[in-house]
Amino acid sequence: MRRFRKLMLCSAGFVCMSISQLHAEVRKQWVEYTHGSAALKAYMVDDDATRGKKPAILMIHAREGMSGTTQRHAETWAKLGYVVFAADIFGFGHGVLPKTVPEMAAQTSLYTNNRELSRARVGAAYEAMAKQPQIDADKIAILGFCFGGDISTEFVAAGAPLLANITIHGSFRDREPGWGKDVKGRFLVLHGAEDRGYPLPTVMKVIDELRSQKKEFLLEVYSGTEHGFSSPKNRDEERAMAQAIATSTRVLGELFNR
Repeated sequence: MRRFRKLMLCSAGFVCMSISQLHAEVRKQWVEYTHGSAALKAYMVDDDATRGKKPAILMIHAREGMSGTTQRHAETWAKLGYVVFAADIFGFGHGVLPKTVPEMAAQTSLYTNNRELSRARVGAAYEAMAKQPQIDADKIAILGFCFGGDISTEFVAAGAPLLANITIHGSFRDREPGWGKDVKGRFLVLHGAEDRGYPLPTVMKVIDELRSQKKEFLLEVYSGTEHGFSSPKNRDEERAMAQAIATSTRVLGELFNR
């Protein structure tokens, strides 16, 4: 009963945390970096109460870019004791922040249609992040939402030295067989059972590839949950997001020896 009551305290965007964790101070800063001629601006957050080098999460935003939602997600994970580096994919550093669905589609298509570009853009963020003095460069995971889950998978498939790839309602698309052979670290796929844009048969193609390449993975599927549940629309999606954070936290704790 006590465990049930604790779980019921979870709400959208938050994992169950102690009162001290919920009120932990976080340091927030913008980190400017470049990729070619593109001026980029990441949002970096970490728990001010924890000193020394810390494990880190390279966060890849959804189709809305460096929005307030993206920043709040970064703060949620930072309060759990990680440095979170929310990468700038679209070019927030020079004012790109799509407001409408057509604007979002125009931005995402630049990267989904050009895999080399998407890998390089994420790679620029990874290099900028690894240079930050408070980060333990041997303990980095990547986490992508929606569009971010797709291009984080692209980056991991290129052999990036990450301990985990976490996708939350990832916008998966077809890839050539064998794309998973260079994947390193554990793969977490956290997905809605009622996702109509990226249904379970599409997700299972990712899982089948990981199985064929004998890679380590975990799949969680949430009932009553559609795409985009990181911005919950009902109680099922609130529950799904709380569980996604809890599972991510547990697995990262195992991988980071925390």
